[in-house]
Amino acid sequence: MTTLYDFKIKDIMGNEWDLDELRGKVVMIVNVASKCSYVKQYSSLEEIYLRYKSQDFVIIGCPCNQFAGQEPAPEAEIYNYCTIHWSVTFPLTSKLEVNGINEAPLYKWMKETMPGIFGLKRVKWNFEKFLIDREGKIVKRYWTFTDPKRIIPDIEKLL
Repeated sequence: MTTLYDFKIKDIMGNEWDLDELRGKVVMIVNVASKCSYVKQYSSLEEIYLRYKSQDFVIIGCPCNQFAGQEPAPEAEIYNYCTIHWSVTFPLTSKLEVNGINEAPLYKWMKETMPGIFGLKRVKWNFEKFLIDREGKIVKRYWTFTDPKRIIPDIEKLL
């Protein structure tokens, strides 16, 4: 059975990141965009990350420009924006696609494993969230508009 640990992605600096490094951690993966109306979720995401990272919790932000072109900047600008404007310290990936012919294999797996409403195997918008347990299995998927703080009880159950 495929798990999170079977994937490699590029971090925001373009370095290959073997997600097997996250073995034993609880992980939340979020597709993010700097010009999205939900960008304020960065604040809640960072707050949650800081609160639980000592308990082996990680958030991974995945910049994506597929929804109304809301993440057009290159990676260096995305990194600066997130760290300067939102004080983000959780890991970010290089820009990736979450749907379509060029979708990242990680997202293909997540969508097939945990389809959205009506069984849709696509991400509908920025800031959709996938929660993954310590065994690397997806346990829950959250809509774009779900305030990250409402996910805290689910995170705490997995820690």
